[in-house]
Amino acid sequence: MPGQPGTPDQSGTQPATPQQPGTPAQPGTPAGARRQEDAELRRLQAQVAELQAPKQRWKSALSAVLITVACIIAPLAIVASWASSVIGDTNRYVAMVGPLTANPSVQQAIANRTSQAVSQHIDVNSLLQQVAPADRPKLDAALGKLSGPIDNAITSFVQKQTLNVVSSSWFQGFWVDANRRIHQTMVKALTGQGGGAVQLTQNSVVIDLAPVIDQVKQRLVSNGMTIAAKIPEIHTDFTVVDNQNIGKAKTGFRLLQIVGNWLGVIGVVLAAVGVWLARRWRRAAVAASFGIAAGALVLGIGLTVFRAIYLDKLPADVNQDAAKAIYDQLVLFLRTAVRSVVVLGIAVGLGFWLTGHGRRAARIRGVVDAGVDATRGALDNAGMKLGPVGPFVHRYHKWIMWIVLAAGGLTLALWSYPTGWVVFWIVVIVVVALLVVRFLDEERPAASATPEGLEGS
Repeated sequence: MPGQPGTPDQSGTQPATPQQPGTPAQPGTPAGARRQEDAELRRLQAQVAELQAPKQRWKSALSAVLITVACIIAPLAIVASWASSVIGDTNRYVAMVGPLTANPSVQQAIANRTSQAVSQHIDVNSLLQQVAPADRPKLDAALGKLSGPIDNAITSFVQKQTLNVVSSSWFQGFWVDANRRIHQTMVKALTGQGGGAVQLTQNSVVIDLAPVIDQVKQRLVSNGMTIAAKIPEIHTDFTVVDNQNIGKAKTGFRLLQIVGNWLGVIGVVLAAVGVWLARRWRRAAVAASFGIAAGALVLGIGLTVFRAIYLDKLPADVNQDAAKAIYDQLVLFLRTAVRSVVVLGIAVGLGFWLTGHGRRAARIRGVVDAGVDATRGALDNAGMKLGPVGPFVHRYHKWIMWIVLAAGGLTLALWSYPTGWVVFWIVVIVVVALLVVRFLDEERPAASATPEGLEGS
């Protein structure tokens, strides 16, 4: 009868026998056709993947090379940027060397060198013969507390007064002014521009210590050694850059002017292109960020190792404490740049990792979302209503998040010489702002459902 399996109906056609569960679909059935289509689709996908495999391998290899080069460039870019800014910015150079006058070891080293220059121009016997009888008591009072022969006593007295001069506020002003003129004259020597009172003689930059020696003479006279007034005017030149190194310095300065801060930009561009070419761009971004941070960290370790080597190679008569203080002060801004790059690289790497699809990252995001939702729920129960703000933020939350990130990046880019702490707090502010956006992101409640009495009408 019609409708039974295998029995022709009135039209004379044989109805399709229902497919029994567990039996393979026949080619002519809809299920079999779908399976054939799926198999054909998988075959085509495999062929496409096979055709694209050489291209993907080429892109992956180039991506790895570009990211590796960017990580290698990172420490070189930090050094180039530091050197370019120190040479090209007088205020930064003065800020770097200015605090050295407050270091006791540096003060002692400068006092020793200055007092030696003064003592070399003092003929103790001849000066003592010129002392008037009326001045003898003053000289005896000045030297009475100093033990040993008269020449040793005078030398110790000169050194003490020199140390008083070097530790005075006058010397601090002289040091800053002299280094400012030194820097301007060095820029003039290297670029042909600038000026200053420091002499540039035969491609040598020198500074005259006569003002310091004159201050020492005044100190000696005011403290009872009136014979110091008879010391002739002493001009002692201190060479900063000699004529043998000016040519090399000019070449290096031109190179720094060319690469300078651009070397860092080149490194960032190479890293960005490497991430763009990678098959898993987020993982590549994490690797690039951590790799750049690691490169900067290697530079920081290298500065510490070089410090030990540098101090070990100094002559035995050099004040080690003063040499340590000078080295640490000269590389202070370089170490600051290292810390800034390390903090920024780690922060960016963690940001890319937390937005990925890994289980741990998803778990952390889940904890944060749960905390934000719980806080908002508690405030909602307390009577706080977001009103139209929540739906607006929900609608444009992606744009708002990108604006927050762009504002943080722009702040960091426009900040002159950011420190590690500056980078850290900018990152913290950006994270807090993103959490606020997440807190305000509230989807508009759906429209009420159709009343039950109207269903089916």
